[in-house]
Amino acid sequence: MKDYFLRTDPKTGNKWLETPHKGKKLLNFPLLSKGTAFTAEERSRLGLLGKLPMQIETIEQQVSRVYSQLNRFENNLQKNIYLMSLLERNQTLFYKLITDNLHEVLPIIYTPIVGSAVKEFSREFRVPRGLYVSYPDIDRIDEILANRTPFDVDIIVASDGQGVLGIGDQGIGGMDIPVAKLSVYTICGGIFPGLTLPVMLDVGTDNQELLDDPMYLGWRHERITGKKYDDFIDAFVESVKKNCPKAFLHWEDFGRDNAKRILDRHRDNLCSFNDDIQGTGVVAAAAVITGTKVNKQALQDQRIVIFGGGTAGVGIADQICDIMVNEGVSESLAKKCFWIIDRHGLVVDGLKDIPEIQKPYVRSLSDISNWKLNNAENISLLDVVTNLKPTVLIGCSAVPGAFSEIVIQKMCENLDDNIRPIIMPLSNPTERAEAVPEDLLNWSNGRALIATGSPFKPVEYGNTICEIAQCNNLLSFPGIGLAVSSVYPKKVSKGMLVDACIALSKQAYPNITNMILPKIENPLEISKKVALAVAKKAIEEGLAEDIKELPVEERIEHKIWLPEYMAIKNI
Repeated sequence: MKDYFLRTDPKTGNKWLETPHKGKKLLNFPLLSKGTAFTAEERSRLGLLGKLPMQIETIEQQVSRVYSQLNRFENNLQKNIYLMSLLERNQTLFYKLITDNLHEVLPIIYTPIVGSAVKEFSREFRVPRGLYVSYPDIDRIDEILANRTPFDVDIIVASDGQGVLGIGDQGIGGMDIPVAKLSVYTICGGIFPGLTLPVMLDVGTDNQELLDDPMYLGWRHERITGKKYDDFIDAFVESVKKNCPKAFLHWEDFGRDNAKRILDRHRDNLCSFNDDIQGTGVVAAAAVITGTKVNKQALQDQRIVIFGGGTAGVGIADQICDIMVNEGVSESLAKKCFWIIDRHGLVVDGLKDIPEIQKPYVRSLSDISNWKLNNAENISLLDVVTNLKPTVLIGCSAVPGAFSEIVIQKMCENLDDNIRPIIMPLSNPTERAEAVPEDLLNWSNGRALIATGSPFKPVEYGNTICEIAQCNNLLSFPGIGLAVSSVYPKKVSKGMLVDACIALSKQAYPNITNMILPKIENPLEISKKVALAVAKKAIEEGLAEDIKELPVEERIEHKIWLPEYMAIKNI
């Protein structure tokens, strides 16, 4: 029998849980436990009498206690470990604590602190979460998925740990990323945590430091590649389709050589999504849309430089390109707006070993025939800015300081005074940002429209306090996931993502604060608007299931779970 059933009243949307568990087993089940908040009636009915102190508390009183406990720890890694232990004891309380202290606590479980947790995964391992699917078990994936908790799954986040944040191959430690992403789905998208499943696809690691570590918990083997890797991913996908047919499969932190290839291979045969490519693309594209409106320019008239040609950088280019095509621009013309710079300089004809994902954006040598260059063999960012005169500069390189004073000043010199340069240093964690907002404002004389990947405090420039927009994927993927779990489309289409960008951009308020993305004040409200736009597009395109029973707005509202204790009934 299942451990619990989530029930929802179809008329009111009210929710309750039904479970066969009582007593200690109920107390130890983190999704069901209320701790000291169990009422006197519940303690009697559920076999809990005498198992708890007499005082019956509200969830607000419990939050006060755990917040106090959290602040006794001296560093953020210790705080992360404490929060993960709370997640294993009482999930509702965990989410309530974070929701009530969003700006302070969310960065501890998500970016940027989760990167530190990933590095220490094997040494700090305490309680397993989700499923570990290892390559040696390729013939037993159905058996592994049959062991899942929960049984009913709306969203799966899967990673192979190869491209974690800016720290690369972390092997089994990558499991902390799906756990963190699913927490954000719940906090920012209202997804009931009992319908989510983190999955680690353990295909080995090429990180020798991990392989040499006696405490490393993953498969001690170099990463598999080629046909073996593809067969393993295919077997996992087929098992998901069989065992969790309605699940939204979210790919996370795959390496550059695999991320887009896997997405393209499977995007039409199940509802899947790559956050590093598509989630990043949606948020960055929304910021660019807003910035072009401030400048009263058309998107197709931009000259866009992307410094860093990995999955994120190319994903941003793809998403902006799709928006242009949606506006009636030809794909070939749209792609000519982009100039990608990677480790060997500007991506142009004649470079060796150009990655497959960059090939649609390779520039012809004729495009730069009149340029004055310092080194034609490796065309630098400064060369591109000087000759191209870009309007948009986006960083996805993890190269700190790449957006130097001379680069920014040259960019500003080349633009008319009424055009504000759109500058987006998106690499995180913070220490890997291509530039910091204070410098960008000083170097641009306050003109720059800025969005960053990591959170930055407001900057005082002149007599004005300038708030800094954060280009954080939590503005996109929770809303997309809420839409998918509300109308269950067959796939995530380009049209759905374009409408997500537009819905997100509409929630910014640049004329008041120069913020080219909405503030992360009430992320659930942002997600609901994104979800509505995405769900409506899925219905319009004939991809969604029959929703005659309830209007789409009500389906979304009924899907949302808030971190408050629900009634528990025995079965």
